[in-house]
Amino acid sequence: MANSGPGVVSDPFESSDAKLLRRTTEECASFLDSLVGLDWTARIPDIDWDIATAIAHATTALMWYSMDLRAGPEELSTQEIGVKPDSPPQELVRTMRTTSFLLASVIESTGPEVRGYHPWGMADASGFRAMACDELLVHTDDAARGLGSEFIPSAEIAGRTVDRLFPWAPSGYEAWATLKWANGRSGLADRPRLTKWRWHCAPLSEWDGVDPTPGWT
Repeated sequence: MANSGPGVVSDPFESSDAKLLRRTTEECASFLDSLVGLDWTARIPDIDWDIATAIAHATTALMWYSMDLRAGPEELSTQEIGVKPDSPPQELVRTMRTTSFLLASVIESTGPEVRGYHPWGMADASGFRAMACDELLVHTDDAARGLGSEFIPSAEIAGRTVDRLFPWAPSGYEAWATLKWANGRSGLADRPRLTKWRWHCAPLSEWDGVDPTPGWT
């Protein structure tokens, strides 16, 4: 993938940001569609959530990203936004598709100079797209593990997500395995599992080239 280790990586705004989000959503939602008949109150290994809570969380994040990108660089704290985890599984998946459509529409109408508030940095449209993809991919994987299944997204989607959000991630590994490592879900070859993690959601041109992960295990 594009990531080649420490250094500045370029990922300017382009209309394909929204297309990639739509593709990611459909991969995740289609996979979850196949699991709606199972018990979504099952616990996820190593996480204090059940499947429904994880998917409701990811879907809520997409709603917030739509608002934050449109609201600009000042935090918008006037609203309470949330998805009910006790909803039927098929409705949670339908909500995921709907909130993703809204965020994709905001991304398509947002230029490269626009920033939106996030606690980890003032993100541009590509940053919000990547955060949304990360939420969808990682929590769909959480749901799969909780239900004894396996989720494997396309290498391009996983690779573009890890490259955009984790420019310090090591190169030379399978993209999906690297993305899970970067999110503290698993080890990566001789690298132990991270006990904490964070994104670089501001434009990649603003990354200082420093790998923040040493000491995070």
